[in-house]
Amino acid sequence: MEDKQPERTGESLPQLLLRNQLCFPLYAAARKVVNAYSPVLKPLGLTYTQYIAFLSLWEEGEETVGDMCRSLHLDCGTLTPMLKKMEENGWITRSRSREDERVVTVALTQQGWALRDQVTEVPQKVGSCFHLEPEEAMMLHRILYRLLDQE
Repeated sequence: MEDKQPERTGESLPQLLLRNQLCFPLYAAARKVVNAYSPVLKPLGLTYTQYIAFLSLWEEGEETVGDMCRSLHLDCGTLTPMLKKMEENGWITRSRSREDERVVTVALTQQGWALRDQVTEVPQKVGSCFHLEPEEAMMLHRILYRLLDQE
């Protein structure tokens, strides 16, 4: 019996070529963008995920954990330990709702609000790492949100 080997080149199955996958450039670009934040946020003692949590809280003032999970597209298992660390750092408080103890509200402390003044240059610093025309950046932004909004 002859052991038949599959064709070794991917050209026979173009749908399986890495260069033909939408997921791969999205994944690789996301990693590249997040990595660009590290040298800017590290001196402030922030991770990228903490930074986006702060952005949400600075915009909303206070939020439930569930609302933060939805707005940040994170699961509770990722968000909760990070919020615990942010609380230990004195940046936020977490409190249970009196009406429903399953609901936890996150609020910024004075120290958390003060951090906002230290990050005002972050978007410009990171944005300057990527050479996109303003129109390209706006188009990419619109397309990515279209993907995110399809749930």
